[in-house]
Amino acid sequence: MKYRAILFDFDYTLGDSTKGIVLSANAALQRMGLEAQSEEAIRRTVGLSLRDTYRALTGDENPQAADSFTAFFREKADQVMAESAVLYPSVPPLLKALRAQGIRTGIVTTKFRYRILQILGKYGLTDSVDCIIGAEDVKEEKPDPEGLLLAIERLGVRKEETLYVGDSAVDAAAAERAGVAFAGVLTGTTPEEALRGRTCVWIGKEVGEIGK
Repeated sequence: MKYRAILFDFDYTLGDSTKGIVLSANAALQRMGLEAQSEEAIRRTVGLSLRDTYRALTGDENPQAADSFTAFFREKADQVMAESAVLYPSVPPLLKALRAQGIRTGIVTTKFRYRILQILGKYGLTDSVDCIIGAEDVKEEKPDPEGLLLAIERLGVRKEETLYVGDSAVDAAAAERAGVAFAGVLTGTTPEEALRGRTCVWIGKEVGEIGK
């Protein structure tokens, strides 16, 4: 392993919180008097910011409406997200193996940091990553590179020593804009060809293959 630090996206990279996302998105839409969306339509928005999720689901560009959606989504998510989210089976041993090798790890996600801590806590993995950058930590969310650059700074590593692992074209774009290597996993809704780019060094079926 030539990298000193590996950063991970969360949704469809380390875990699956589809159930909570669908419940939260539809609760928010219905509170706004809008029609609920199908699970598949909502799954395609996973990885986007909540404001971009609203625009993708409704076609509405009104920023105030997007802010309302965000607030309603978060209110419902506080009730259901951590309980319903699951980590992929290979994640706990992977994080432990990377730590044993002295590799620094972090999570850069559009989820809120406290939500990631709640999910990791269910598995006794709260101390298994060195840095978590969530939506509340940045002004601009992915594909803006702000979150990745902040994680790199906090971990005390260089860009060329860092790998970002994600499942979406948004993740790949964030890595390219940050100037770090990207590894893609196929556990999300994005096809392999959409993950390839100038910074893509590896694509695998699931995140556990990173450590092999």
